[in-house]
Amino acid sequence: MKKIVFFLMATFLVACSDDKAATEAASSQVNEAAVVVPEKEVLAENSVEPVTEADVSVPFYGVAQNLQRFAEVTQINDKNVHSLKPAWVLSMGDNRGQSTQPIVIDGIMYATNHNSTFAIDAKTGRQLWKSMIEYPADTVTCCGITNRGVTYHDGVLYRATLDNHVLAMDPKNGTIIWDEVAADVKEGFSMTSAPLVANGVLITGMSGGEFGVRAFIDGRDPKTGELLWRFYTIPEPGEPGGDTWEGDDWKRGGGPTWLIGSYDKDLDLVYWGVGNAAPWNAAMHPGDNLYTNSIIAIRPTTGELVWHYQFTPNDPFDYDGVNDPMLIDIDIDGTPRKVLIQANRNGYFYVIDRVTGELLKANQYVDKLNWADGIDMETGRPIRAERVKNMIATGEQTEIWPSAFGGKNVAPMSFSPETGLAYANTFNIGWKYTPVQQEYKPGIFYIGMTFEWLLPDEPKGYLKAIEPTTGKTVWQFPSTIPMNGGTLVTKGNLVFSGAQTGELYAFNAKTGEKLWEFRTSSGIIAPPITYQLDGKQYIAVVSGIGGVYNAFSGDPKLKNVNAGGSIWVFDLGEGSNSTVAAETILPPVIKSAKADVVDDETTWSASVKHGAELYEQTCSHCHGVKMKTSGTTYDLRTFPEGQKERFMNSVSNGKGQMPAWGEKLSQEEISDLYDYVVH
Repeated sequence: MKKIVFFLMATFLVACSDDKAATEAASSQVNEAAVVVPEKEVLAENSVEPVTEADVSVPFYGVAQNLQRFAEVTQINDKNVHSLKPAWVLSMGDNRGQSTQPIVIDGIMYATNHNSTFAIDAKTGRQLWKSMIEYPADTVTCCGITNRGVTYHDGVLYRATLDNHVLAMDPKNGTIIWDEVAADVKEGFSMTSAPLVANGVLITGMSGGEFGVRAFIDGRDPKTGELLWRFYTIPEPGEPGGDTWEGDDWKRGGGPTWLIGSYDKDLDLVYWGVGNAAPWNAAMHPGDNLYTNSIIAIRPTTGELVWHYQFTPNDPFDYDGVNDPMLIDIDIDGTPRKVLIQANRNGYFYVIDRVTGELLKANQYVDKLNWADGIDMETGRPIRAERVKNMIATGEQTEIWPSAFGGKNVAPMSFSPETGLAYANTFNIGWKYTPVQQEYKPGIFYIGMTFEWLLPDEPKGYLKAIEPTTGKTVWQFPSTIPMNGGTLVTKGNLVFSGAQTGELYAFNAKTGEKLWEFRTSSGIIAPPITYQLDGKQYIAVVSGIGGVYNAFSGDPKLKNVNAGGSIWVFDLGEGSNSTVAAETILPPVIKSAKADVVDDETTWSASVKHGAELYEQTCSHCHGVKMKTSGTTYDLRTFPEGQKERFMNSVSNGKGQMPAWGEKLSQEEISDLYDYVVH
């Protein structure tokens, strides 16, 4: 067991390379309109007659906006998946945790990490362009430095950044079309999720509940970035729900919206999960604390709240409500219903009428749960266990299941209309919880408790096939370390999921039999996808250990899992070598307005000349002779004028992988370096 005290829980400073938001453009073009291209003619096995197969793209985070992560492809299936082989691998040049789900549009794959956006030929793995982001040193985030993906809409890419910028990007070359700031990073806000576009509005959520922010959801004009509306998840006094808070607790109430929502086009409703109250100590914020730990249904054009359902009022345990709000159509007690389902972190599997918000079913789906005695179906409220009531009243240490990792953590689940089952990676971990009082300080973790994990030897988690209306497990696959990368289910009767130890697995969707596995180069905390190009189906997943379990669990069995992000793509192969050969693409020639200016060294000032000497002695071995870099390190020729203080601080104190030079170079010498760099 690992004891963690709130004041020792470190915030994570972004240690990014000193790369300005720069873009490498390629000549490749992207068709801006289509996501499914014209059909292709291919030869079926043992046949000379052409068979028509359409290309299949991945246009959305979640595969579709219902977040079902179900793919209607069958070329790779339960009969031949054992023949799956690597087709290509691409390094993402980053040692942070990789949570991104790539999308595939017109044969181009778009993927992200915390500080880069990639465009890749999805057939060959050839990188077409890479656009990089530079973060200020005071960028903080809970709980892991990552990004979950990019959104494509009407010929434009959209992503969010850790320091709360919402970017519109040209998919042809990665250049920034517009850049809007949603919140101040110094207050504890951050953004890690892909945006959602619904009825012509770009919608984004926020992280930062652990820092005591007052969170919100934004709706923007995707063409201009203009803010159209903002819905605060913590209402003010006098607003609906404001009476569920006492005093000024609402000002720092949390309610983060850090995972993407779903969208029902027919109902024109967006469904978004809202996270925990701040601090975790429930005694410090009495009341139900709306709209924390809830699902909210809103109109995308106005941000109007249509209905809400709260899973865990006055949540003490960081049970959140942000897990994927999946939209499915099923029979409930013999009647067809449009429903929203969620495997909540509190250990209950919910089925909610997505038209009205009525609770239809709520059943336990984890093996061990003791914080509640069930869900009152008349009121929709959990029946809080006596042990929790006593803990809140007395402050006594109490054993609680599940822990803050939840019955299911961030990993998105999938649903198959073929089997009627949901596939979710679940946790089997408890904790010993002790409430404490804590003073609020901006930018500092605000949780008000101490705890110890209760980690069983094994299994610590299961991949479960769950019947939504009962919560019953149809089959399960145990794992010593919980899998936390998400699942994908296909019409080929396959479920794919990755392990934090690096394995990508394929299971029979009906029986749970493990049919195939391949160990990637690092741990997997990202959801798999599948797409089809030129008649061939591919499976893809991003590998790169990180995330909340890796950061906080102290699990010794993750010690030897090496970091390093990469995209792995698999196909059924062609003989012994299934990799498609790709020609090397050279970086583009960047034309400058100053290209014709002759740099006459005889006219240099004394400080520029001295800076040039110092540069060759101290900088050239990383940044290139005369600042001519190969591209793997920051190109100092692009450093902007007028930012001398930033340059001085970076060189003096170090930044990212660059060491600090403050004890080796005087401030005057660093000033001369700056003069040379921007001369």
